[in-house]
Amino acid sequence: MNELEQALALIARGADEIIKKEDLEARLKTGRPLRVKAGFDPTAPDLHIGHTVLLNKMRQFQDLGHQVIFLIGDFTGMIGDPTGKNVTRKALTREDVLANAETYAEQVYKVLDREKTELRFNSEWFGKMGAADMIRLAATHTVARMLERDDFQKRYKSEQPIAIHEFLYPLTQGYDSVALEADVELGGTDQKFNLLMGRALQEHHGQAPQIVLTMPLLEGLDGVNKMSKSLGNYIGINEPAIDIVTKTMKIGDELMWRWFELLSFEVSLDELIVMKADVASGVLNPREAKLRLARELATRFHDAAAAEQAIAGWNAVVTGQGDTSLLPLSDIDAPAEGFRLAALLTAAGVTPSNSEANRKIKERAVRIDGDVVEDASRVFTAGFEGVLQVGKRNFARIRLI
Repeated sequence: MNELEQALALIARGADEIIKKEDLEARLKTGRPLRVKAGFDPTAPDLHIGHTVLLNKMRQFQDLGHQVIFLIGDFTGMIGDPTGKNVTRKALTREDVLANAETYAEQVYKVLDREKTELRFNSEWFGKMGAADMIRLAATHTVARMLERDDFQKRYKSEQPIAIHEFLYPLTQGYDSVALEADVELGGTDQKFNLLMGRALQEHHGQAPQIVLTMPLLEGLDGVNKMSKSLGNYIGINEPAIDIVTKTMKIGDELMWRWFELLSFEVSLDELIVMKADVASGVLNPREAKLRLARELATRFHDAAAAEQAIAGWNAVVTGQGDTSLLPLSDIDAPAEGFRLAALLTAAGVTPSNSEANRKIKERAVRIDGDVVEDASRVFTAGFEGVLQVGKRNFARIRLI
């Protein structure tokens, strides 16, 4: 492939849709750096690896020499994105938004090149707009056009309330592209309506409409639902390396390939095809492939030493070979009377409830420092230290204080 074909292939990797691909190719041929925008509303203080699907694509654009704009929606965050919601979202306070935005700005540089990233806040232009300006923006589209949006349409038909300010969200997100003169905007597949709004508003303001590139929504650890903190099926990018490794190792083999495509920088699509064939033929153990992904993610969000230590700790517990002292130690406050075994497992986070813990104890699926423990009445008091394990994948090294 020539240089242009290689660039297009990298940009298209994992993408769900590019609107319009011929426009993207034409702009790439000009040789000028494109302005590539992605917006994030700081609705929670921490990012998870589902968010990094877009960040990874931005990094690929950076590596191709383009100007990436990480836009923090400190203004739109106070409206609340209605995408995928069947009720009106609670608007955040200005203080909440600014506090969350601070943590976002630092976390994104674990993926993006700080020196090559243009960090912007959309309050820069919306903070200067008056009521008349907002009315003029609202006048560019009709209610009928807004109701074409799937989630609005569903709420309207089911007689669920839609607040007027929610109609402003797609308009304000679209206007961001006008203010930034974006060539390309990235977003999840659920953002397509908003991204297309940017194209329409750019045309309205005499600009060339941006190329829209949508990325799939990354399934979480359960392999079914979109990665989400509210569902608990996520890996936070600030989590300890051992948690990134152990959680990655829990995902299903089929989901692993999707994660490789959307999250890996090290494995090319050609190599991914070979890896899949090797796993299918039995040449490669899927666990080894998954460990490669876990190592890459832990290295990206920490460093190579932390990743290797985490993998060594994981191996020590799962295979019974190695030094479990490599696992991070978590302190847990013990009550004066101590913990019974089920309560200890739950307090350590290796079982979701005491009833589940008791069921696992009866199944002989509970180990402490590698030895099966069946005595549910055993009491653990301050001073106890050890590695708790439930099954092969849930474990923690803890100390009671």
